[in-house]
Amino acid sequence: MPYYPEHQKYSKDHEWVEVTGDRRVRVGITDFAQKQLGDIVFVDVTAVGRDIGAGEEFGTVESVKSVSVLYAPVAGRVTAKNPELDGDPELVNSDPHGDGWIIEIETSGTGMPAGLLDAAQYAAHVAAEAE
Repeated sequence: MPYYPEHQKYSKDHEWVEVTGDRRVRVGITDFAQKQLGDIVFVDVTAVGRDIGAGEEFGTVESVKSVSVLYAPVAGRVTAKNPELDGDPELVNSDPHGDGWIIEIETSGTGMPAGLLDAAQYAAHVAAEAE
């Protein structure tokens, strides 16, 4: 059964957001998304320092099955990429909601944007999508 931490928020595009500090968030893909992709072999993300808008493409995740586009669930400036993913992209599979985080963003506003789901709402979204 998929695990969706309560302290994270979720996009309908299967990314999660976790507040890590004042106006700072981490972003990754959900357990559901990594299971759909299969074994991840490469993660490519935008440059640190780039400004991105909510819903804007910020990279791709390549698996043995396909390539999937990543969309920013919040607007802001990319402040970090997970350096561990360069040598160990499988972290996204083994710990998607923890060590497998993908980027950090300094948000341009306060609070989370409208449209992000809590864990229960996201689980219901995934269940409806699977029907």
